[in-house]
Amino acid sequence: MPLSTVSDPQRLRELVATVGAFYVRDRALERAQKEIERALAAGEPDAAGVRAYLSAVERYFAAFHREAQAQLKYVDRELERLYQRQFNLTAERGVAARRVEATQGVLSSLAELGGS
Repeated sequence: MPLSTVSDPQRLRELVATVGAFYVRDRALERAQKEIERALAAGEPDAAGVRAYLSAVERYFAAFHREAQAQLKYVDRELERLYQRQFNLTAERGVAARRVEATQGVLSSLAELGGS
């Protein structure tokens, strides 16, 4: 979020509420979150405090975003492998089923000729 948020207290409050809803274990962000919440409760925070908060949020969420993207990419690759394996096994099953039908036909004919 751009630093123009300093001049938009409502958007800043919304951001603070959104970030506050996350379970964050990063000490720097936890500290920045508490400080901005105190400053907002006391009135309007100063520009330096807001910039420090926005910087802490950006640092944390940019890393969090990269991690989430990497995880999504990994899961997508694994799903692609799974889909390909399922496709291959389905095709293999079709071949095996046709072989069962063909051999069953031969065995049935053999049984009929052998003395049914």
